[in-house]
Amino acid sequence: MSINRYCVNPLLPSRLLTREVKVGNLGIGGRNPVRIQSMTTSNTLDVKATIEESIRMIEAGCELVRITAPSLKEAMILKDIREGLNQQGYPTPICADIHFTPNAAEMAARLVQKVRVNPGNYADKKKFENFNYTEDAYRAELDRIEKRFSPLVKICKEYGTALRIGTNHGSLSDRILSRYGDTPLGMVESAMEFVRICEALNFHEIILSMKASNTRVMVQAYRLLVHTMMETGRNYPLHLGVTEAGDGEDGRIKSALGIGVLMADGLGDTIRVSLTEPPEFELPVAASIVKQYVNIPTNPQNVAGQTALTYNPFEYARRESIPVLNIGGTQVPVVFADLSGREEISTASLYPFGYHYQPATDKWIIRDQAADYIFCGKNAVEFHLPGTINLVYPYKIWNALRRPSQSYPLFTHEEFRNKADKSAILNFLLLEDGMALKNLDEKVVLVLELHHEQATASMRKLYLELSKAECKQPVVFRIKSAPMSNPDFLVVTSADAGAGFVDGMGDGIWIEAATGISASISNTAAFGILQAARCRSSKTEYISCPSCGRTLFDLQEVTSRIRSKTHHLKGIKIGIMGCIVNGPGEMADADYGYVGTGIGKVSLYKGQKLMLKNVPENDAVSELISLIKENGDWKELEIGT
Repeated sequence: MSINRYCVNPLLPSRLLTREVKVGNLGIGGRNPVRIQSMTTSNTLDVKATIEESIRMIEAGCELVRITAPSLKEAMILKDIREGLNQQGYPTPICADIHFTPNAAEMAARLVQKVRVNPGNYADKKKFENFNYTEDAYRAELDRIEKRFSPLVKICKEYGTALRIGTNHGSLSDRILSRYGDTPLGMVESAMEFVRICEALNFHEIILSMKASNTRVMVQAYRLLVHTMMETGRNYPLHLGVTEAGDGEDGRIKSALGIGVLMADGLGDTIRVSLTEPPEFELPVAASIVKQYVNIPTNPQNVAGQTALTYNPFEYARRESIPVLNIGGTQVPVVFADLSGREEISTASLYPFGYHYQPATDKWIIRDQAADYIFCGKNAVEFHLPGTINLVYPYKIWNALRRPSQSYPLFTHEEFRNKADKSAILNFLLLEDGMALKNLDEKVVLVLELHHEQATASMRKLYLELSKAECKQPVVFRIKSAPMSNPDFLVVTSADAGAGFVDGMGDGIWIEAATGISASISNTAAFGILQAARCRSSKTEYISCPSCGRTLFDLQEVTSRIRSKTHHLKGIKIGIMGCIVNGPGEMADADYGYVGTGIGKVSLYKGQKLMLKNVPENDAVSELISLIKENGDWKELEIGT
């Protein structure tokens, strides 16, 4: 079994050819373009509001509208919504989103073009209980699920309705968790159980998804799913998404990173960006992600590449490196600020990169997202620096400036080879093709320049070369951005850097932003990428669902209120879920949870343990803060931060 058998070729971008599945007249998979979709947030029973929201989504680029149907009532009303859209000239197909109610799924399958079911809760249980199944007992459970699921499959087959089997990391059933644990393997097996039932009934109009809010888990699960399909001769289309990505810059970075890593692998036939914002705001982000990968050719044979990876793409393990100063080893990846394009560098130049100088007190305020290194180009720094930051200069400038304190040189290969004078502490070396990597000085940190078209392949190629040379030098990824808008910059940079950090390759990130990209955006992008890849925590993380017709409170308003009170709690993860469907399970690894359990009622969690039930919504945020304080995770907001 080839460990890299999850894409056509890990070193040569090539889109995996899947079978085509028709959702109404919309082709998904095969040689069709990657399709973009989103989900309504209105109450499904409010037909007028749902139609109006669907139209806004469609006009923003949505090719498939997903609508929740939590009960038979909502499933039946889908007919009116579909007819209303058609009457207004919008024949866009509809997908019914189903969780706990087979009768709703069976009704919806007769009325709309696609049904999505979640194997973890469609016909299974989620009570966080552990069971020791015998083989006979486990088989009996599978037989029970087959009896519950088969009627839906038969209806889909009769009516020509497509089916998405959508596994979510946070809603794996107790049965799956008991046998496989909370793992990507468990996610894959949860879906494959349902796939095998479909295939036994000769039904193949299937689309698969493996969503998680943790980008590492999400990427690993999709890869393992494709590996499983390749090994068993299957080729179902993939729906990609990072669930509960949040809002604003964080949500965009997290979504672009997770989806972008997989699209760079050549995987994905349809995507949804899940933001805690109006659904029409998701579509431009999704379009921006897809735009980056439209030129990846489709490989008709799906012949897996012959290059064997030297790391496991299904499990996270950071590449082993030696520590050089504060880079590499077990230390968190460092962040570079690039000020080489400035005419001069002043104290104000450092403000966007997390450093605020106060002349009155002659002190620096250092924020949580403060860069570790500054590339100065030809500019001398004429003021006293805080001890938390170091400077980097091109070697010749560094030497001409007489090696300023807290500064280190960046060498070209030729300069380094010519035995130029080096720092006794730290030297940066730009990588070049064909450069010898054996027996490098232990004070060297390698710098790999990345360009969008080959970013992922370049990182993987370097990993293989370093392994072959038994070279353990730390590696910094220097991302050279082309001119683009700030929103596109967030998407492209996150996607380009993603694989390097999700796969544990990088020890630092250096973004060289093009003219027009603000310095603050560049800095927050660097820290956001590391946080989204779970490599370095520099702020509070919010795992908030994107809202839907099941939501029991205004997610955007509540998320904003919670953020305003807790944004300074570095390293804490808070799940904000609109209903029990996206409750403690979907929060997965959140430290605290805020979950809608009824109209005006909220339940609060510590991890996945229920702490306070049915708290009045007006009191819920203050009770959440009290809960954080009681568990020792609260700190007061410092003045100036």
